[in-house]
Amino acid sequence: MLAKACHNITTPPKFPPAVKLPQAAATTSQVSFPSRHVSRAISIPTTTITPPTPEILASPELLDDRVTAYWDYQFLFVSQRSEAAEPVALRVVEGAIPADFPSGTYYLTGPGLFTDDHGSTVHPLDGHGYLRTFGIDGETGKVTFMARYIETEAQAEERDPETGQWRFTHRGPFSVLKGENMVGNTKVMKNVANTSVLHWGGRLFCLWEGGDPYEIDSGSLDTVGKFKLIAGGHESTSAPSDLETGKFTADFWDVAAQILKPILYGVFKMPPKRFLSHYKIDARRNRLLIASCNAEDMLLPRSNFTFYELDANFKLLHQQEFNIPDHLMIHDWAFTDSNYILFGNRIKLDVPGSMTAVCGLSPMISALSVNPSKQTSPIYLLPRFPRSETDNVVQRDWKIPIEAPSQMWVLHVGNAFEDRDESGNVEIQIQASGCSYQWFNFQKMFGYDWQSGKLDPAMMNRGEGEDKLLPHLVQVSIRLDRNGDSQNVAVNELNEWGKAADFPAIHPDYSGRKSSCVYAATSSGSRQALPHFPFDTVVKLNTADKSTHTWSAGRRRFIGEPVFVPKGTKHDEDDGYLLVVEYAVATQRCYLVVLDAKQIGKSKAMVARAEVPRHLNFPLGFHGFWAPSK
Repeated sequence: MLAKACHNITTPPKFPPAVKLPQAAATTSQVSFPSRHVSRAISIPTTTITPPTPEILASPELLDDRVTAYWDYQFLFVSQRSEAAEPVALRVVEGAIPADFPSGTYYLTGPGLFTDDHGSTVHPLDGHGYLRTFGIDGETGKVTFMARYIETEAQAEERDPETGQWRFTHRGPFSVLKGENMVGNTKVMKNVANTSVLHWGGRLFCLWEGGDPYEIDSGSLDTVGKFKLIAGGHESTSAPSDLETGKFTADFWDVAAQILKPILYGVFKMPPKRFLSHYKIDARRNRLLIASCNAEDMLLPRSNFTFYELDANFKLLHQQEFNIPDHLMIHDWAFTDSNYILFGNRIKLDVPGSMTAVCGLSPMISALSVNPSKQTSPIYLLPRFPRSETDNVVQRDWKIPIEAPSQMWVLHVGNAFEDRDESGNVEIQIQASGCSYQWFNFQKMFGYDWQSGKLDPAMMNRGEGEDKLLPHLVQVSIRLDRNGDSQNVAVNELNEWGKAADFPAIHPDYSGRKSSCVYAATSSGSRQALPHFPFDTVVKLNTADKSTHTWSAGRRRFIGEPVFVPKGTKHDEDDGYLLVVEYAVATQRCYLVVLDAKQIGKSKAMVARAEVPRHLNFPLGFHGFWAPSK
């Protein structure tokens, strides 16, 4: 069985490489990102290794750590074709579900299938969406598990319902297919609904970076179908005068956009508005905040972002569009009471790459590359509301970004909030993850090689001295005077936590509000061959008292994104539990781990561990969502 599993291993990577910070500057506490050439990574053999036997895998002392490191990495991305359409009771193998744990469901999405039955292997980001759910009954302490593939249009075309065999026909943005589906393949927009999951207004959705979300029946996990979050023809509810600046007169790029639209919309089937997979929930206003960008802007030196705010009945309450004269790629973003906040990850068109991409000879993403031409990072503060709704507040010119002194590529944002004093001065704090432009590479995310279909863990594990290139946690501080002029911008390692980390999370009630507790996935650094990734540790950072506490899964056990579950009626930032999936690759098991947020760093931090049956062992997930029953 093991040999068969190893044979089917695709080598897909994990979620977007986060962003990291380098060493503090000599005269300030700012983080600076190395701009030197990246040298060789940790040596991990990949081409001449044969699958180890079960006995060797279970006995680390019998196998060199470099060899186990390679296979442990691969085992995180083994396709799982089985589904659990009915709830499966999980055995709590350690501890017990606490009596005060609120009843509800933890939804986790991510790719489930990477290799078809005809020789093609796709990038993890192009893997078909596989929704996993953990139902927790706080009264009985029972845990149940379900897992279903999301029946997207691509999934329906690529899977034979009679035989159960798969034949990939959609290349997706990050992959190249084998055989007759390679050259001239225009099926780029493979909406696999594998990136994030949302429960809002009593409805469940799975999202992907670049298309409409898919609605899922929360009970059966049947796919309902595509859901139009924003129907056509909606007008903004805000006053158009001040916030419609940024609309430029017709010029060369307007003409270029008109030429590109019929090609992108018609030939490549790209939707005019591509929704970002990351959304935000304004708990204080009880609003869902989502964002979209224009398809043609992927190839033009400008960016159009539209933000929408909806109530619990999906009524559109607010809409704003911002046209930014810079070529940007945004995966995650933030909001405060007054602003939407975008970190401007700068990109540029790769002309040779775009030619091979259009022909199907390389991934579509090879048409783009990072643009490290500037040593600063633009941060756009985009006003949420017109002036009439923000009394006595002077709005700055949003078209002029705040330039952070460190060049960093930001992927995930934990939180952002602002504090305004009596004089009108504003201080904005942003907690995020960031990495170096010199490390981030569209075509090599997670070490994936699209030509061979292999995954090299060395990409995610740089050698000594280069670990600062990797994803790290950062705190960005911005001070503005009452006129909106920038007085100071600082970028620092969050609580001086210098280890690679990503997926910052907070108590959901504090989103957009002042907060001090940040939880994230990080690495203990205890494994020589895999010192930085995959993550094996949850870190809790308190920015108020600068304390840092950790919980580690243990040897050859990895974790994904932590999700906070509030309990009771209290609103302390650590008054609740953390849910995290543990991937015990040595034994090919998955576990749902429940951690007491207040006890992180202490021996009693882990309160329960529930085991998923081996035949339902699943690949590394991306993002999750906790939905309480009440």
